[in-house]
Amino acid sequence: MKENPGQEEIAGRGERPAKALPDLPRGTVTLLFTDMEGSTRLLRQLGDGYATVLAQCRRLLRTAFQTYDGCEVDTQGDAFLVAFARAIDAVSAAALAQRMLFTHSWPEGGVVRVRIGLHTGEPSLVSEGYVGLDVHHAARIMSAGHGGQVLLSEVTRNLVEHKLPDGVSLRDLGEHSLKDIAQPSHLFQLVIAALPADFPPLKSLNSRFNNLPTLLTSLVGREQEIATICARLQRPEVRLVTLLGPGGIGKTHLSLQVATEMEADFAHGVCFVPLASARDPGQLFPAIAQALRLEPAEDRSPLAQLQAYLQDKHILLLLDNFEQLLLAAPKLVDLLAHCPRLRLLVTSQAALHISGEYEFTVPPLAVPDLTHLPEDENLAQVATVTLFLQRAQAVQPGFQLTKANARTIAEICTRLDGLPLAIELAAARIKLLPPPMLLKRLTHRLGVLTGGMRNLPTRHQTLRNTIQWSYELLSSEEQRLFRWLSVFVGGCTLEAVDAVYNTKAGQVMDVLEGVASLLDKSLLWQTEQEGGELRLSMLETIREYGLECLVASGELGEAQQAHAAYYLTLAQGAEPHLTRAVGIRRRSRGRRNPALGARLQVTGTEEILWLKRLERESENLRAALEWSSIHGDEEMKLALRLSSGLLAFWTWSQTSEN
Repeated sequence: MKENPGQEEIAGRGERPAKALPDLPRGTVTLLFTDMEGSTRLLRQLGDGYATVLAQCRRLLRTAFQTYDGCEVDTQGDAFLVAFARAIDAVSAAALAQRMLFTHSWPEGGVVRVRIGLHTGEPSLVSEGYVGLDVHHAARIMSAGHGGQVLLSEVTRNLVEHKLPDGVSLRDLGEHSLKDIAQPSHLFQLVIAALPADFPPLKSLNSRFNNLPTLLTSLVGREQEIATICARLQRPEVRLVTLLGPGGIGKTHLSLQVATEMEADFAHGVCFVPLASARDPGQLFPAIAQALRLEPAEDRSPLAQLQAYLQDKHILLLLDNFEQLLLAAPKLVDLLAHCPRLRLLVTSQAALHISGEYEFTVPPLAVPDLTHLPEDENLAQVATVTLFLQRAQAVQPGFQLTKANARTIAEICTRLDGLPLAIELAAARIKLLPPPMLLKRLTHRLGVLTGGMRNLPTRHQTLRNTIQWSYELLSSEEQRLFRWLSVFVGGCTLEAVDAVYNTKAGQVMDVLEGVASLLDKSLLWQTEQEGGELRLSMLETIREYGLECLVASGELGEAQQAHAAYYLTLAQGAEPHLTRAVGIRRRSRGRRNPALGARLQVTGTEEILWLKRLERESENLRAALEWSSIHGDEEMKLALRLSSGLLAFWTWSQTSEN
């Protein structure tokens, strides 16, 4: 046992566990879980100061755990999992932790309350830590508590009740049903002298519905999104929020974290309704009833049964993977109308387009700025890098961010568009591929990003499966437009899509409607350039899948021909304007001309607009030139005409750089 370890020693350990995983205790082990209550609320109140408060909380907890030889198994955000060889050490550490947290001087509005759960069992020890029902049991016990409270299972109580340290006693809280635990759990509270001992009823199934799946991995980089969604759901006029985004963006994980954060706000709890396996709109309400554990009613419809059951309940329903049940969406309006205290949180790749819907587009995670790469310590705080490191360390515990691999890891995260699933799949490859080799192989992302966790749905075990799931939900006309859109590089305008796709023989879809549908289904992203011009883009991982489909359909050559022809027309349209502008530049060469910029602004506005337009399309122009340069004679003629049309643009760009 350590004798009052100093603050400097703990701080020096950084985020590294107190003991390496191979040194974890075996056999009978007492597991201790912690969680900071109301962390999202603290983030909203403290802003940038939250990071300091979180760091202080971690240091205090580590001090308490290491004082009693606790082995830190995992740390995720504000949560710890710690293992103890002796149950009494775990209890003593929990009591010390609560005393230290209670007496610490927190900033105004930043008081930290941590709930702690203890359970003793014989979990299996594997290379990544512990697995087994005992781990889940300990986590569920912790989840039932409140900030400042320590809960023990009956097994742990039996081991320590005659050895309790001074100033500590036990309070019997009776039996409670815990989520995913088959038998009721007899729980006890640790009563610590001079600390609060009276708490609200436990958050068990006895008092409030909760069937949220256990989150076995941390949610990284979504603090702001959680705060925004929670705030929106708390507004009285908001009854339905839809989280939108492509497959793999992390909608389900984010929604579960939001529901967990908001559980205490709903008197009758939260209910998770998985809809991924539902295909028929008629399956929606039976799936909700099943999730709520309602027996089928013979005398009324599932909707009528739900309306009767939910009409007086203050509850949050989380409807996950709604995209294949969009035809059933209008019926949700009927459900909400009959149940005034009901709230719906929906995840979907497509908007529901019903009255009262509030859309929230889930963005990719933040990626590093490769032009101004921060120092290693700050780089590790960028969300995508944090996620990559966490998942890489799960398969290779010794993996670290170093000066040698920092830029490579940053490039990996950037190349994967900040897509959480893609980053997790890439990190899992670290066991076989060092970062430079992994980056090199990501030239073909879909072939590398496989081998997801077996407990995940099949569609999330490879990135290709995830995108294929979205693609197969499209109509045949939408699939064709999606394929053709993948020929654009670096985004495009609606005008470009219209011009290129309308060369396709036999196409019947209105391009504007098709683009709107793909935007709704999160397969396209929309940005706005200068002058209000709409610009469309695809995540590169999605575009790669689209190109695969374009090749498989036999349409690649036709699409590339149409793409090159459009950008030839664009370059030829710009040529006379930029030739005139280049002439102005040349006449000013050799002397400083402070008035040149003003002159161009007044007399060359059109030239400037053409220049900026070609700059935005530089990747498409390059792709068109490369394609036409390596094909037949007719394509080579197109390449020469395109080069001629771009000569003034290249000259302008060169003189601008000089």
